[in-house]
Amino acid sequence: MNKYAYKNSVSLFIALVLALFSCKNEKILKCDILIKNGVIYDGTGKNSYDGVVAIESDKIVYVGPSKKIEADSIINVNGMAIAPGFINMLSWGYNSLLDDGRGLSDLIQGVTLEVFGEGSSPGPRGSKSNNTYISFKDAMEKLESKGVSTNIASYLGAASVRIQVMGYKNKKANHEELKKMGKIVEEAMQDGAIGIGSSLIYAPGDYADTEELIALCKVAAKYDGRYISHMRNEDNEIMAALDEFMKIAKDANIPAEIYHLKASRKANWHLLDSVINRVEKARAQGHKITADMYTYRASSTGLTGVIPTWVQEGGHRAWINRMKRPEVRERLFLDIRKELDQQPPEGILMVGFDKASMSRKYLGKTVAEAAKMRNQSPEEAIVDMIIEDDNRIQCIYFSMSEENIRKKIQIPWVSFCSDAGSYSDISKKFRTHPRAFGSFARVIGKYSRDEGLITLEEAVRRLSGFPAKNLGVLNRGLLKKGYFADIVIFDPQKVQDHATFNEPLQYASGVVHVFVNGEHVIKNGNHLGVFPGRFIKGLGAKKFLGDQFQN
Repeated sequence: MNKYAYKNSVSLFIALVLALFSCKNEKILKCDILIKNGVIYDGTGKNSYDGVVAIESDKIVYVGPSKKIEADSIINVNGMAIAPGFINMLSWGYNSLLDDGRGLSDLIQGVTLEVFGEGSSPGPRGSKSNNTYISFKDAMEKLESKGVSTNIASYLGAASVRIQVMGYKNKKANHEELKKMGKIVEEAMQDGAIGIGSSLIYAPGDYADTEELIALCKVAAKYDGRYISHMRNEDNEIMAALDEFMKIAKDANIPAEIYHLKASRKANWHLLDSVINRVEKARAQGHKITADMYTYRASSTGLTGVIPTWVQEGGHRAWINRMKRPEVRERLFLDIRKELDQQPPEGILMVGFDKASMSRKYLGKTVAEAAKMRNQSPEEAIVDMIIEDDNRIQCIYFSMSEENIRKKIQIPWVSFCSDAGSYSDISKKFRTHPRAFGSFARVIGKYSRDEGLITLEEAVRRLSGFPAKNLGVLNRGLLKKGYFADIVIFDPQKVQDHATFNEPLQYASGVVHVFVNGEHVIKNGNHLGVFPGRFIKGLGAKKFLGDQFQN
């Protein structure tokens, strides 16, 4: 044997000994739950790969290629997708979750975090003088302690803040009033609010001027908060509304998101391109501007969508009584007719009444059909039905373009929402928008798989990692070691929405397992009767609490 061969043999022997020693002393990972034989979509948008996820307590302790792991429970997912839990950027689920904490309409689609706060938030509300007051923190902890299967988070509603200081007055806030509002914002940010959420087409939210919103956002920005807004207009004046939105973000130096990005009413559909271009220009300049959307061409709100807010000053009772006055009605009818010129009454479907007698007559009817039944003009029918029902009457507005929906789906800075409640008991046979049951399933099924508008990796990113980053929540939104185990397992070929405008109470299919904070909540499509959801706090609470912060 020559010296080179001898030297190579010795090197090989040493390598083998070291390898054997390493294998002998390598610690085998032990965990509570091992999810194996899946395809990993980690929430970053990077290419998927075959792998496993290990969970210990409420955290992910390993994610990656298959290796030797000992687990108390092993789930073989047989090639299905493993992804971070999805985030609903705009949920109206607070009250429905208080009623039933399962939240199945969202949970069965893979949603593990519900975000509240479009203009109004769970708190603060009520009055200290009559012992009805509940703070932002107490409202969120009330739902958490009652038991909820998904995590919950919330922006602080700008209208909720205004009501605490100014009631329903339509007036400019003075210095002292702004100071009081600022203290409410500061307290809520310290208690875990994500930031400020406004909704500027509804009273009393739209009574706030730009300066007031900047002032609130400046306080939130001190606590690393965000601003999110249903802009002041979404149709023919959308560009002016976008200018205001941009000014608030810039002057307050705060990241900002547009709620349910859209250009409403046919004459304005072309304006969406201008909105997108404006946002992309701002982003290129370094401004942190994002948006979210729901995956349908119809919106949903009350008949207030075509009723001017001047008539609503003073709150609900003042509004109803004011609409009965002849001199008010004449002006009101004129303003509503202007709205109906852009949003025809044939495209307004009524789906929610307060009184059973009204529901029996008009549920599922358009405003045009109801007006004909009542032998009234559409504007007269709108006003009188609201008075009779003593309620704003929930409606679906067919006002958007399917082409624009597809365009928005492909924008990398847009995440997703339902803009709806989270429902579990579909035996009640109520009516709602199908987005409550299908908005997230449509991203994966209809738009990614069937139409190929985005890859599945991108769909998962926009449902998880991307919105988590926008919210500023910590250690969520990705499949990553040390992150909380909010996980959805689904069959990409079977994910499908089933809810329709005529039959909205139909759960989506294709999601097989859901974990929230490491706890198995949905197993083989069935709810396990557990409620591990937590109140997820924003960065402001961490900044305020420091080492005492827990999420």
